Amino acid sequence: MHIILEPPAWLQAWMDIHQDSYPDTSTRMRLAIELSALNIEHQTGGPFGAIVFDRTTFQFISAGVNRVMACAASIAHAEIMAITAAQQQLGSFDLSARGLPSCELVSSCEPCAMCFGAVPWSGVRHLVCAARDSDARAIGFDEGPKLSNWKDALLQRGITVETDICRSDAVGILRHYAGDNGLIYNAGHDLKTD
Repeated sequence: MHIILEPPAWLQAWMDIHQDSYPDTSTRMRLAIELSALNIEHQTGGPFGAIVFDRTTFQFISAGVNRVMACAASIAHAEIMAITAAQQQLGSFDLSARGLPSCELVSSCEPCAMCFGAVPWSGVRHLVCAARDSDARAIGFDEGPKLSNWKDALLQRGITVETDICRSDAVGILRHYAGDNGLIYNAGHDLKTD
């Protein structure tokens, strides 16, 4: 049995030309938002992008885009793809393991319930988000049940969080996707049992 969560073909070429250091938080976020826009443009997935950066050098370690539909895998969110790529590149399931760089996850949207759960398990030490959970819900995505105090919950585990970085740019990408009738792949899920 093979489980394949493959990035789109264009992503490696994009990463190859973005090998600089990005000390400015907004610049790092604009790169994640650019990925979300390119994912729509190339028709390779939903409107979400994420990048794992080294918090000391500000160079990226890995990048990911939403691949849910392309990989036929509900877990193939941009954050999961970026985290998994970083873990495999660095050779550890724990990005906070001794000898590894301190890692920052920059995401074009706040984490859904699944990605929120993945953040503390991943070893990421800092999370930066653009669009809010409510922005994704506004175009129809089901973000799942998440703690209302999710930022505090991460902080209690030593993970710092920044939100609303370039939010309007990220919201613009979400609205563009919805306006072009992009597939909202989990809209209308009714998980209630009556």
